[in-house]
Amino acid sequence: MFIVNSYAIAVIFCFVTMLCWGSWGNTQKLAGKTWRYELFYWDYVIGILLFSIISAFTLGSFGSEGRSFLTDISQADWGNIGSAFCGGVVFNAANILLSAAISIAGMSVAFPVGIGLALVLGVLINYIGSSKGDPVFLFIGVGLVIIAIIANSVAYKKMSGDSGSKISSKGILLSLAAGLLMSFFYKFIAVSMDLENFARPEAGKMTPYTAMFIFAIGIFISNFVFNSIAMKRPVVGAPVSYKEYFKGSFHIHLVGVLGGLIWGLGNASNLIAAGKAGAAISYGLGQGATLVAALWGVFIWKEFRGAGKQVNRLLAAMFILFICGLGMIIAAGS
Repeated sequence: MFIVNSYAIAVIFCFVTMLCWGSWGNTQKLAGKTWRYELFYWDYVIGILLFSIISAFTLGSFGSEGRSFLTDISQADWGNIGSAFCGGVVFNAANILLSAAISIAGMSVAFPVGIGLALVLGVLINYIGSSKGDPVFLFIGVGLVIIAIIANSVAYKKMSGDSGSKISSKGILLSLAAGLLMSFFYKFIAVSMDLENFARPEAGKMTPYTAMFIFAIGIFISNFVFNSIAMKRPVVGAPVSYKEYFKGSFHIHLVGVLGGLIWGLGNASNLIAAGKAGAAISYGLGQGATLVAALWGVFIWKEFRGAGKQVNRLLAAMFILFICGLGMIIAAGS
C-alpha cells in the first residue's frame, strides 16, 4: 500500500486535507439553491463511502509495504473494527449538525466556530493519546486558533445586528454542538490503526485504508437514523420525505456525491499522514479547513457583503491568527 515516509510529505498531505475539508461545503452551497441540505447529505455520504472503496482497492492494495486491504480487513480485531465504526457514527452526528449550521449561518461562520472548536479539543484529545510533537508550539498554535474563533464569532454578531440575533444564535449554537462532537471522531479511528508502523502494522490493527472503509460504513449506516430524524424534524423549514430525494435530478445528486468524494480524499490524506506526523498534528493541520472555508465564505460567497470597517478588521485578524496558529502547529512536528 502507499505510505508516507517523511514529515515534509506528511505536511503536504495535511494541506490536501485542509483544502478538501474546507471546500466540500461549496457543493452544499451550490445544491442549496434548489435542494434541501438533508437531501444533499444522502448523496454526500454515498460519495464518502464510494471514495473509501476506491482508495482501499487502489492505494490501499498496491505496493510492497504494509498489508493489502483484503488481507488487512480479514485479520483486524473486532475491537478495532468497532472503534473505527464508532468514529463514523460520531462524525456523522457532528457533520449533520455542521450542515444545518452552514444552511443557517453560512460557511464563513459554521466552519470557523464549529471546526475551529473541533480543532482545539481534537488536538488535546489526540495529543493525550499519542504525544507526538512539541507541546509548547502545539498549544500556542491552538491558543491562536481559539482567539481567531472568537474574532469570527464577534464579527458575525456585529454583522447580524439586533434583527438577526435569533438566527445568529441558532447558527452559532449548532456550530458549537457540531464542533464538540467532531473533536472526538478522529480518536476512534486513530486507536484502530498502528500509527507507529504502517509498513508492518501490529496484528489486529488496521491500515489507514481499512480504517477509512470501516469508518465510512459507520457513517452510511448511522445516516439512516440521524438524517431520517433531521428530515422529519428539520432545524429550518418544513419536513422533507424520501420521495422528494428520488425526484432529484442526476445533476443535483452528482453535486452531493462530489462533495463526499472531496471530503473522502481529505480524510484519506489525513489518515495516511498521521503515521509520520502523529494524530494530534495531522488532525490539527487538517482542521485548518476552517481557514479555507472562511476564505470561500468571505470572498466567493460574499457572506459578509456590506460589512463595516470594524467587521472587516475582525475578519482580517481572524485570518492572520489562523495562519499563525497553523504555522505553530507545523513547527510543533518539525
